[in-house]
Amino acid sequence: MRTRLAAWFLVIAALISGPGLAAEFGSKGGPEPANIDQIAALLHEAPYDLELLISFGTSKGGSAGHIALGVRDDALGDDIVYSANFYADRSPKHENDFYTADLMAGIPKKEYLFKTASSIAEKTMFGLDYGEIYKRSVIGVRVFGVPTQEKHSLVDYFRRINDDYHRRATSTEYHSGTIQYDYLRLNCAKTIGAAFKYGAGYKDLAIKSPKVLSGRRVVAAATANIPTEMAMKLIKEWGKRGYGMDVVLYKKYSNSTYVEPREEERVAFKDLPNRFPSVLSLDFRREQGAYRDFDNLYAMYLFYNLGRFSVRVNEQTLLLEIEKDKEPMPYLQAAELAKASAKSDSEKFRRHAVFDPLGTKIGETPDNTHLYNFPEGKQGRTSP
Repeated sequence: MRTRLAAWFLVIAALISGPGLAAEFGSKGGPEPANIDQIAALLHEAPYDLELLISFGTSKGGSAGHIALGVRDDALGDDIVYSANFYADRSPKHENDFYTADLMAGIPKKEYLFKTASSIAEKTMFGLDYGEIYKRSVIGVRVFGVPTQEKHSLVDYFRRINDDYHRRATSTEYHSGTIQYDYLRLNCAKTIGAAFKYGAGYKDLAIKSPKVLSGRRVVAAATANIPTEMAMKLIKEWGKRGYGMDVVLYKKYSNSTYVEPREEERVAFKDLPNRFPSVLSLDFRREQGAYRDFDNLYAMYLFYNLGRFSVRVNEQTLLLEIEKDKEPMPYLQAAELAKASAKSDSEKFRRHAVFDPLGTKIGETPDNTHLYNFPEGKQGRTSP
């Protein structure tokens, strides 16, 4: 009896004095939705070739978000997401505490969106390199009919960027200066754009080349490449090529209490803004849900018109589910309607008129809980 009691006391002591309670759902190292593979398989049934992933912004002002590219890998049964590494800037403060081995990380999409542990390195950033939906929403533009050689060329170019980063190359065709991450000069939007322009041969794709001013580390923000602006350019190029497109919205799980200890501002993920990633305009400093600029409205309306699915974590079951689905418009029709609605609505916003907007925004409300006005009966699926 005494031995049994002693054993119980040891168990209790270990629980109390150990490194802490088990991580919560939606936190680094914590439990994940049990049906990730099933939902991923359902989404993978569509024969898309690429998926452009545009992440919402998480700051109160100047929130441009992030952009990455998923390339379908049928052998893997998933996509590999190529994402510029924010911390690969060679700064001493990042070398020790963050993952800096590559400039272009290659991450399985299931991990990038839904997983709470990284297969790449312990130093990767939760909510950025993996587990995006626990921090913010992500818009996925799926692209159909892309030639196999084009996909191979994109992957080869991302490898080339990494090779340039490893050998500290300078003055390449895609960047003037040392190849390392720079928030304004060589960022996520520029690396994705470069792969299409120089790797896949999109010769007409415009990529900005920000310059350092007066010999200082000061760059005119107006010349930076912005994620949503690059997305709009690529969508237009795909439309010209006759590629098919639809959109999946991966919605933020709104209850994550995780706080990233390496961030300067210690804010729980659930309390971070979840803003549609703004173009460079007056909207750039407006609060979420208050966008009025034509370019932002056009992008939000276009994404909605192309919308196919919204995916979320059910907060009761903690399972992934296809929350809503609808039929996407063909690109030309979607773009024409989005343009007309954005033009009308932005003009009325400028006049401070009271009106019902013509367009429907993706991420309509600030808390992003209501996206699509779909018919009843096509929602809540948690498996194929």
